[in-house]
Order: sequence, then C-alpha cells, then structure tokens
Amino acid sequence: MSDADTGRAGFEQHGCLWFRRAIDTPEIEHLKQCIEPGTHPGHRVDREHPLFRAVAGGRVTETVRSVWPAARPVRVLAFNKTDASNWQLGWHQDRVIAVDRRVDLPGFGAWSLKSGIWHCEPPESVLSNMLFVRVHLDEHTRANGGMEIAVGSHREGRVLAAEAARIAGRYPVETTVAEAGDVLVLAMHTLHRSPAAQDADARATLRVDFALAPLPAPLQWA
Repeated sequence: MSDADTGRAGFEQHGCLWFRRAIDTPEIEHLKQCIEPGTHPGHRVDREHPLFRAVAGGRVTETVRSVWPAARPVRVLAFNKTDASNWQLGWHQDRVIAVDRRVDLPGFGAWSLKSGIWHCEPPESVLSNMLFVRVHLDEHTRANGGMEIAVGSHREGRVLAAEAARIAGRYPVETTVAEAGDVLVLAMHTLHRSPAAQDADARATLRVDFALAPLPAPLQWA
C-alpha cells in the first residue's frame, strides 16, 4: 500500500490527517505577509489575491495533492487570534460553500449574499468531495486557543446545531496542538470548536477548502 493509500485509509476512519512541518519558514513568512493588516477573523480572499495565489501555487496545495491528486483550493479564509482579537465558538460543522451565482438546483439551499459572493449549503454529494484544511502559521496550543476536534465525528454526516455538543461528546476530543508549518486535513463534516485564547500569543491560521470534483453545471466555485 502506498503512502497516499495509507493516508486515505486513516482519513476515512478518523476524518483527519496531519502533515507535520509541511511548510518551511520562508513560505510561512510569505503567507503571513500576504494577510492584510487588520484583517477580521475569517476574512475570505478572492482568487486574485496574493494569499490565494500563494496557497494555490505553493506547498499547501502540493501537500494536499500528495494524497488527493485531484484536489484544488476553492476558498481561503484568514484567522489571527490574539489578546486584541479573541473569540470562541461552540461545537459546530461548517457546511457553507461560495459559488459564482445563485442557481436553484435540488439540494442547494440556505442561500445568502456576503460581500457580493453567493453562499449556500450544498447537498451531501458535494461536501463528501471536499476537504477542510488548516494551515498553522504560528504555534497553536491549548493556552492560545487551539481548535478542538471531535475525532471521527464526520461519520455522523449532517448534524443539527442543537445536537452538535451532545454528538461531539460521543467522540475523542483532540486539541489541535501544532507548530508553525503543520497542516491538518479534516473531513468537512468534522465537529469542531474554538475556545478563547488564555494568553497573548498570536495564533495565525489559514482555513483552505479544497474540492475534489467540480460543482454540477451551471454552478461554479466562486
């Protein structure tokens, strides 16, 4: 069995796969420099932004494609948790995608327009062909608000928000302790939460959504 096959097998079971020290220091610094000062948490960047280009043409995408050759980045979000910009989120799933237009196809719903971009919740067939990738640009610890995941919870499929905490309690919880340059690939349905930081250490992260297949026509990724 190849390394890629082994990685995919473990991913199917646990819903997560770590690539430690995947990004070297010069590329980490370049990614940080591409994040605009004062960017709000969860800021989405478009395809023409230097940050999106750096992700698509660098080690992040190369790393993901070492296991999923067809993967392509379709959304990049930047986060930076500090003592001045701190937050917490309870257990939840992220099921929203960004598309180029609104088309009322079966299974696509909860449409919203954010900053001129159409977002929606797609059917399971789309989410099962996507990856939720975390790129750690700083050290992540329990103290600075490292994300927590319910390992294996992706097997539950779509979970109602009111049931998320109860269902997450069925699974082992892992704090995603990481060094700068570590990359974590998660199944899209993985339940996760973000505790507030308890110290002042910066905790910059990128979230990159990868698609393994195109959207049904005429929809396209934003």
